Amino acid sequence: MTDVTGETGETGTAELLDLTRTLGQPERDLVVLAEGNTAMRTGDGSMLVKASGSRMGTATPTDFVEVATRPLVELVTSAVTDDRAVNRALLDARHDPDAPTPSMEALLHALCVEEAGADVVAHTHPVALNSILCSDQAGELVAGPLFPDQVVVMGRHQVLVPYADPGLALARAVRTRLLRHLDEHGQPPKVVYLANHGIFVLAASAKDALATTEMTVKTARILSGALAVGKPTRLDQEQAERIDTRPDELHRRRRLETNA
Repeated sequence: MTDVTGETGETGTAELLDLTRTLGQPERDLVVLAEGNTAMRTGDGSMLVKASGSRMGTATPTDFVEVATRPLVELVTSAVTDDRAVNRALLDARHDPDAPTPSMEALLHALCVEEAGADVVAHTHPVALNSILCSDQAGELVAGPLFPDQVVVMGRHQVLVPYADPGLALARAVRTRLLRHLDEHGQPPKVVYLANHGIFVLAASAKDALATTEMTVKTARILSGALAVGKPTRLDQEQAERIDTRPDELHRRRRLETNA
């Protein structure tokens, strides 16, 4: 078992493992084979992330590796382009040199933890979402909320990133849009849509990551249905802001974001 010595401890490791297995359940249609990955902050400058090639649905503690996040963010902001240098950086970031190789998406997970403040990150390839993300209607996902609970769970604004080569190029593309979103809205997005690829969910807890993933998939299904029968009608800015700031909805959001 990977020895996690940071703030997360055994409870956090168990929560990450349970989240990973849940997201990997075949009936959820979120990932197949070795698709997808998860990560959890384990302390200042560290995270636990799924190893490359492991399956989410049958994940075990040995399928995770603890890495230093800041060197990975530094790589993303550097001028490095060589694949071998990226692979070396991933290996060097491990706390335990005998641990498995981190997923290439560890670069993006590190960004979400270090620059967006996420405590848990979940990356999946839902069929319901990729049906839209692999079409010319992907922009409809970020054109505004469709229903109140979408706002409560996902927030008013999400990010859509055009297709980029998974790994370093994708991490750099996401970073550009994360920083833009922070500048425009004063807070990070909870959902990052990746065109022709999948989604990243930035969460406060494992429970929050699962709930947000589920709501994002529900939103995609509703949007697909709306597009099939006509043109989607959305909440206007005033309506969305009202839901986003109502005391009862803020209470619901806090309950959903905690593991209590």
